[in-house]
Amino acid sequence: MAHKITLIKGDGTGPEITDATVKCIEATGVKVDWELAEAGQDVMAKYGTPLPDSTIESIRKNKVALKGPITTPIGTGFRSVNVALRKMLNLYACVRPCKYYEGVRSKYQNVDLVIVRENMEDLYAGIEFEAGSEGAGKLIEFIAKNQGAKILPDSGISIKPISKTGTERIVKFAFEYARKYGRKKVTSVTKANIMKHSDGLFMKTAEEVAKKYSDIEYEHRLVDNMCMQLVQKPELYDVLVLPNLYGDIISDLCAGLVGGLGVAAGANIGSEYAVFEATHGSAPQYAGKNKVNPTALILSGVLMLKHIGEEKAADKLEKAVAGVIKEGKSVTYDMKPSRDDPTAVGTKEMAEAIIRKMS
Repeated sequence: MAHKITLIKGDGTGPEITDATVKCIEATGVKVDWELAEAGQDVMAKYGTPLPDSTIESIRKNKVALKGPITTPIGTGFRSVNVALRKMLNLYACVRPCKYYEGVRSKYQNVDLVIVRENMEDLYAGIEFEAGSEGAGKLIEFIAKNQGAKILPDSGISIKPISKTGTERIVKFAFEYARKYGRKKVTSVTKANIMKHSDGLFMKTAEEVAKKYSDIEYEHRLVDNMCMQLVQKPELYDVLVLPNLYGDIISDLCAGLVGGLGVAAGANIGSEYAVFEATHGSAPQYAGKNKVNPTALILSGVLMLKHIGEEKAADKLEKAVAGVIKEGKSVTYDMKPSRDDPTAVGTKEMAEAIIRKMS
């Protein structure tokens, strides 16, 4: 029986790399019944919103979606289509593996990390008060009265909620992921020495959850120290679990260790639904030019295959991607030693080379 999966091609270069990814997934032999759905800048005129209700309904029905990059139009009421999807579908876990593949231009060769980022809370919860607003003024007065802390009257204010419930959920997810995929260590990352009642809660809760997973090593690191550790000795780390903001920053840092966002896969997973996407943007300036690197979305497809229980197909596809990158012949311009290399191939041609590797 075919897997029913929602397919959102996105905009900009999204349709090109999505088409390439779909062909690679289908070449594994896994049968997929793709249900096309729309989102992004290109559908604004048609629906009056970058995220139509029909797209959300499709994901809720099929439970799984593969999504190309999306440009969020300015002035729509959405901070981001991606953020809106996470909130509407309660996709509380952002998973971003950062793995070095031989042939990628990088200063590091021994990196194999998985970033598990809490997706719903922290400063990205979107609870903000504009400078000079009535709400900001009342909050400043409240804080002065109850905390004795003086905040300048022209301040913008963001609220940072971190709950025990949300933390337990994401840390448990990180440990279960580590156990499922044979990972040896989970490291929680906070700034608990300064933010004792938010980051401190995350750290303490993570310690409590870790006691239930005695088969997996656990440790805690402060986020500033973690940045230094990752640059100096990334091989010492395995699965990192972090609050939302730190997770966003550290995942980009780790992507940089393995060659950049062009090889950075991504998944947003909740208790019911999962959306798989590349972590880079839509790069509209390259749309229709058959130029951009499809690797990140193809590797996101690998994550999706694992999620739906197609482990052998996932391994087959990942090995093919790794093989093409290692050879360095049929790769896009950004993966060549020189970006002006005339032997660079296009998006379609790289996907075709990956497909040949699987045959």
